[in-house]
Amino acid sequence: MALLQISEPGQSVLPHQRQLAAGIDLGTTNSLVATVRNGRAETLADENGTHILPSVVRYTNSNRVMVGASALAHATTDPLNTLASVKRIIGRSVRDLSTLQGYLPYQFADQDSQNSNVPRIETAAGSITPIEVSAEILKALRHRAEASLSGRLSGVVITVPAYFDDAQRQATKDAARLASLNVFRLLNEPTAAAVAYGLDRQAEGVTAVYDLGGGTFDISLLKLTRGIFEVLSTGGDTALGGDDFDREIAAWILRQAKLNANDDHQLMRRVMTEARRVKEALTNADEALINLQLNDGLQFEKKITCQQFVQLIEPYIKKTIAWCHKTLRAAEIETMDVEHIVMVGGSTRIPYVRNQVEKFFGRPPLIEIDADKVVAIGAAQQADVLAGNRPDEDLLLLDVLPLSLGIETMGNLVEKIIERNTTIPVARAQEFTTFKDGQTAMRIHVLQGEREKVEDCRSLATFNLTDIPPLVAGAARIKVTFQVDADGLLGVTAAEETSGAHASVEVKPSYGLTDAEIENILKDCFQHAEEDMRIRQLAEQQVEADRVLEALRSALEKDGDELLSEPEKANIEQAKNVLESARQGDDSELIKRAIKSLERESEIFIMRRMNQSVQRVMKGHRFEEFE
Repeated sequence: MALLQISEPGQSVLPHQRQLAAGIDLGTTNSLVATVRNGRAETLADENGTHILPSVVRYTNSNRVMVGASALAHATTDPLNTLASVKRIIGRSVRDLSTLQGYLPYQFADQDSQNSNVPRIETAAGSITPIEVSAEILKALRHRAEASLSGRLSGVVITVPAYFDDAQRQATKDAARLASLNVFRLLNEPTAAAVAYGLDRQAEGVTAVYDLGGGTFDISLLKLTRGIFEVLSTGGDTALGGDDFDREIAAWILRQAKLNANDDHQLMRRVMTEARRVKEALTNADEALINLQLNDGLQFEKKITCQQFVQLIEPYIKKTIAWCHKTLRAAEIETMDVEHIVMVGGSTRIPYVRNQVEKFFGRPPLIEIDADKVVAIGAAQQADVLAGNRPDEDLLLLDVLPLSLGIETMGNLVEKIIERNTTIPVARAQEFTTFKDGQTAMRIHVLQGEREKVEDCRSLATFNLTDIPPLVAGAARIKVTFQVDADGLLGVTAAEETSGAHASVEVKPSYGLTDAEIENILKDCFQHAEEDMRIRQLAEQQVEADRVLEALRSALEKDGDELLSEPEKANIEQAKNVLESARQGDDSELIKRAIKSLERESEIFIMRRMNQSVQRVMKGHRFEEFE
């Protein structure tokens, strides 16, 4: 079978020369790098034989950067300079920090003096962005891969949560660029997991991928048909994961020890470290002993049972199951239609999590591959294909857009160019025209969302198309093209077809949407559907009224005195006043009737203008010349 390429893969220079490629799982808590050797995908270890790299970076005032376990060792003694879980804020805006600072015990820089929407974390080495922190982790993984493979990587596939939006994906690619990595493509983590289990080589069927990692949760439904993987629907929460379990245990410990660690960063880090150890111990035991060193040199010891642990995390697991319900509903399938359930992420090792997933889907999940490694292994297999090392392999992975994309039109309305849940990569085009006579420029406002009005959607970018020929209103043909690539990144082009004038923008916003915001957008869309339709109908009639009135005013100024009698002008003026009055109201049907009434009164005027134009053209010519 032939490879269907949907990105820009590196090709082998020689037919038998193998390209070095790797798959990277850039995780919230831990990261891994994997490659295909001797036909088998495997994760790569460091010089100490350790495969997992903690996603932790420490900055010092000597500009020394520590990554991984060495950085994690300073988490309790130097918490403000030891950065972990930055995946939670990559691609987020400064305004999002109000809801995220409780999750991350760092000092954020004062953004008033920063000309950027990207949050910056204060460290001993200066203010650092989440993109730079992620780049350090990617550098460490690149060095590990190139040392293991004894050569330079031709490219990598980096995995991201399925619900990462365009800003979060672009921020991930920016981090890779800082780490000097050539990104073949970004791959959704659930899709990578399905590939690792070889589900892409089956005939067809639906697979559910339940991905509960350290900081994010995703549920994705993948359908395989004739070798094509398509994401039917996705759901999840980019701020829900094993870190939340750690915080619940930590809060329980503080309550039991009657401690307040709000302003004590070192104590809080010790509590969090102990909470994480206890969580991992309870995965394979019925109880665990908490042993915490307090600031006064004393020790706090207390047992916590598996049952108590389950009570602490149960609300979070219920949230994940609720997302499973929503995602099945969105795909319009039943649990019985799901043939395979793949478990991804270290948090899925918890027996209670596996039991709840099995109970919901009615069948046991696949757990044969290490839940921490499965995503990196799938990414490595895809990287091997895109590097050109497996020319006979057929693997086409199709994802979907989480929200619709469109542009602003007259009346403050949104015209959708690409609808939500459209399979990507995709390119769609639509033609627009000018509103006024002689209009030579057009402002293109790109929007994302499901509502009908501009203010109810998210603004992505704005650019101007200039040098439009000064034609009469409606004569210019402006083609607007939206193109979304395999990584979910958007490019928009506008071109005037008669003159060739064109302009474009690559949408690279510096912040993204949270899953809660996406969910609210969809909820608002359904709740306000009837109201939005009424608003759209009114706005469209108002725009049409403005167009008719503008055209009539222009025509009357030019030819009204010459072609109309005073009674005729009075009748048209009266109908025009009625329309202007209706235009100020909120009754779309009234405006529609007023437009028709004005058009009826103006018919004789329009006919005389047309005859006059024909006479001007025919003057000095015979009719036969035009046959």
